[in-house]
Amino acid sequence: MSEQTNTPETELTQEDINSLKKIRMEKLENLKEQGQNPFEITKYDVTASTQQAKADYEVFENECKAQAGEDEEKLKELLEAGKQKTVKLAGRIMSRRSMGKAHFIDLLDGKGRIQAYIRMNDVGKEKFESYKKWDIGDIIGIEGFIFRTRMGEISIHATAIDLLSKSLLPLPEKWHGLKDQDTRYRQRYVDLIVNPDVRDTFIKRSKIISGIRNFLNEQGFIEVETPMLVSNAGGAAARPFETHYNALNEDVKLRISLELYLKRLIVGGLGRVYEIGRVFRNEGVDTRHNPEFTLMELYQSYTDYYGMMELTENMFRKLANDVCGTTAVTYGENIIDLGKPFERLTMVEAVKKYSGVDFAQIETTEQAREIAKEKHIEFEERHKRGDILNLFFEEFVEKHLIQPTFIMDHPVEISPLTKRKPDNPDYVERFELFINGWEMCNAYSELNDPVDQRKRFEEQEELLKQGDEEANRIDEDFLRALEIGMPPTGGIGYGIDRLVMLLTNSSAIRDVLLFPTMKTLDK
Repeated sequence: MSEQTNTPETELTQEDINSLKKIRMEKLENLKEQGQNPFEITKYDVTASTQQAKADYEVFENECKAQAGEDEEKLKELLEAGKQKTVKLAGRIMSRRSMGKAHFIDLLDGKGRIQAYIRMNDVGKEKFESYKKWDIGDIIGIEGFIFRTRMGEISIHATAIDLLSKSLLPLPEKWHGLKDQDTRYRQRYVDLIVNPDVRDTFIKRSKIISGIRNFLNEQGFIEVETPMLVSNAGGAAARPFETHYNALNEDVKLRISLELYLKRLIVGGLGRVYEIGRVFRNEGVDTRHNPEFTLMELYQSYTDYYGMMELTENMFRKLANDVCGTTAVTYGENIIDLGKPFERLTMVEAVKKYSGVDFAQIETTEQAREIAKEKHIEFEERHKRGDILNLFFEEFVEKHLIQPTFIMDHPVEISPLTKRKPDNPDYVERFELFINGWEMCNAYSELNDPVDQRKRFEEQEELLKQGDEEANRIDEDFLRALEIGMPPTGGIGYGIDRLVMLLTNSSAIRDVLLFPTMKTLDK
């Protein structure tokens, strides 16, 4: 079986792949025998990316046109003189088109593609004959000058070429792209090569995270790092992963939140702190959940949840403008308007609006259970009035919250770390931002009363005994920190992956995680 120089029209079978790998291995051995082992090359002095080379040529071309005016001969002379300036590009061969003693190839690097023109008379007969044995997927270096072809495409005319790395496996489906979702996630390195949109998504992800850092740093926040391995995984309602620390002979957990350590820093006097980091929750996998994901939490002294609302609106608008160029963000069939003030509803108001049930008129857990039965809302024996209000919210409200909406004033039963509302202690000063039916962030006026916090931890311990594996445990060191004294504080946590999904119009969390959690394949 011989390998084609042009990209194939059909997907390769495993037998095809094995045959092609054997051919490529033979080519590699031949190169080694000739003293041309590409894997011994340690350096290639790249002078520009494909993107920069094309952009620079357009600038040069426009300067030549301006200088030549209407004089076509002068323009040709100026453009011809530009061929004296060479660049060195490097990347992967993605396709090849033969024209006898000259070839056109597509060269892919981390910034984009450029067409390369390779002619035997320019690179030499020996090198050209060697080049013809190179394969699609090989990584090469090209030295030459930039020009525009008769078809109008900016290209590089090679004067020297080098094989820098040999590809031993063909690219899956090559020109048609890697389309099988499972394979895309497992072999992200291939996905990034053959699907430009995927590469763009992760470039945007990096830009989003950099934008967040710049936004917060400009407002006086400092970035910190806190432990991932903890003895008490608190700060969220989630089941942690557990492991054993051999050196200390101690069971530890992977963190599910960043909250409790960041609040310790507020106690210590670092008035504005944030952390962007991985957290781990032993839960299922779906389009919006991955057991390992990126969370950002920030805490600011001497403000409350209203301050967190203002910060959130401003940050989301700036990120949308910087990344998407507009505050009217397209997601699926919807246009999400981040430019206008976000709607604000209490949880009670939202449930009344979308279910017709007014929890302001429901005073007891018994009454809440009765109305839940009428509306076919399933609940557990441990659920109290506030828990059932939240169940109503999840069933009737979330799916309607497409445009940015702050849902405020949650019941105290589901908010063990949040300050109570002074005028209504059954509720707390908390909000969640919903966009496209998703929870995007969760914010509190933080509870800084150590007596109340201990009581709520004790209530969480009772829930744990009743079988709630997501309940918090008492954290004595955190309580000690609160007893030292924590100022009034606003805090918020953002799901970075969902934010990236929104701003890149990605339908699943796996599309914005470079290496999502996958079940190991049988070997």
